[in-house]
Amino acid sequence: MDSNKNMGNSVFIISLLLTLIFIVWGVFFTDNLAKVTDIIYNGSIDYLGWVYLGATLFFVIFSIYLLFSKYGDIRLGKKTDRPDFNTASWLAMLFGAGMGIGIVYWSVAEPVTHYTSPPYGEGYTIDAANTAMKYTFFHWGLDPWAIYTVIGLALAFFQYNKRLPAAISSAFHPILGDRIYGPIGKTIDILSIFATVFGIATSLGLGAMQVTAGMHDLFGVPNQLFVQMIVIVVATIIFIISINTGLERGIQYLSNAAMILSFAIMLLILIVGPTLTVIKVFFNTTGLYISDFIHMSLRLKPFGEGEWIASWTLFYWAWWIAWAPFVGMFIARVSKGRTVREFVIGVLVVPTLGTCLWMSIFGGSALELVLNSGNHDLAKKITKDVSLSIFTFFDYLPLSSVLSILGFAVVVIYYITVADTATFVLGMLSEGGTLNPSNKIKMTWGVIQSALAAVLLLAGGLNVLQTASIAAALPFAIILVVMCFSLVKGLKSEVEVQRGNKRSANHS
Repeated sequence: MDSNKNMGNSVFIISLLLTLIFIVWGVFFTDNLAKVTDIIYNGSIDYLGWVYLGATLFFVIFSIYLLFSKYGDIRLGKKTDRPDFNTASWLAMLFGAGMGIGIVYWSVAEPVTHYTSPPYGEGYTIDAANTAMKYTFFHWGLDPWAIYTVIGLALAFFQYNKRLPAAISSAFHPILGDRIYGPIGKTIDILSIFATVFGIATSLGLGAMQVTAGMHDLFGVPNQLFVQMIVIVVATIIFIISINTGLERGIQYLSNAAMILSFAIMLLILIVGPTLTVIKVFFNTTGLYISDFIHMSLRLKPFGEGEWIASWTLFYWAWWIAWAPFVGMFIARVSKGRTVREFVIGVLVVPTLGTCLWMSIFGGSALELVLNSGNHDLAKKITKDVSLSIFTFFDYLPLSSVLSILGFAVVVIYYITVADTATFVLGMLSEGGTLNPSNKIKMTWGVIQSALAAVLLLAGGLNVLQTASIAAALPFAIILVVMCFSLVKGLKSEVEVQRGNKRSANHS
């Protein structure tokens, strides 16, 4: 217990110091940081983009293998353990942590942007619209959720079945043994915290910009830096209050509310929008997505410019991997008592279907407005200012005011949920892997995250930091592949233990 506490203290202190050093670099030497991170990021994409493609396809195949494997019946925890949360709340929480605010931000902007500048062929055509939807499904479908499945399942299994601390290093126990408690394990955990803090600070900064853009569209509030600062302060106060209510109340209630509002918006658009087109888009794009999945997964341009692939597919794969420690840790925390098969269905299959449906409704409706209803100015407005795209889109639908208010509420709730969830995970990671971190540690990280987002917004360093987070994803892609082999070793030993117990019970 003491060793865990000491380990937690040293991980917390070193992570905090590194965070402060990076803040100073980002604020006072922004140009230098931008130059360094650009070189690393561009180098990793240009020379090692194939690593991202290969690793991500491997995670999808590995997740599907787990679904149908002999390990599917293994329960996360004791055989008598049952889930802490009902299935609806569980799905709502993992969806909110995984990509809630992202699908609101990109569901209209991405299909329309691909329609105007497609990966191949001519823009502004029917073929471009079909390709746009297909690639939107691809970027938000099986691949990101497979990344979360791999890391979430590995963390949950080693926490609940092997009784190891809730830390990223625990997932390497079959390979590293007790060295996870030494310098190697601490280094893995410090890197995880470091990646999580900056990934979240970047998202909070960008989220504050989107909330302010929504307030400007709805209420005419000036879209200025000063208002963005106020948004961050108010959101911090709200999520710190939420932190103190614990996982069972704050995060669960917020996630449920976001999910209910999301369903309400989807249904409303389906009813007042082009219903038949949306249904056709869903079926047609699902077919295209399945039939072209392998080609899209391995698509590179060895004999030409691969700028589109680097800017979209490789960027997304790096971004999802950079988010994996945070989302995986949270999914593991709320998944005790579920079997491996339930876990894979809940984390891989259900969110993929839900996301594709959401993209069909938002993206399909937006493309219908541009392509068949002659609203070409909508495409121009959306590609000009992506942060306003969802509100611009609502302006072209009936009941636009109601939709804008609901959309704004969803953005705000997802924003607070992500901040709340991230603070919880950082507390777990920096307190030696405890499942219930203290309020003091959670509040400390909450204030640091918000301060970091605010300072970097003021210094103009947010985009730089986003690049830095993604540049760090490459080594993590390789770490995740190793984690898969570690997980299989752990699952094999679990099956052997269960067989041994069964034989003992039969002989007695």
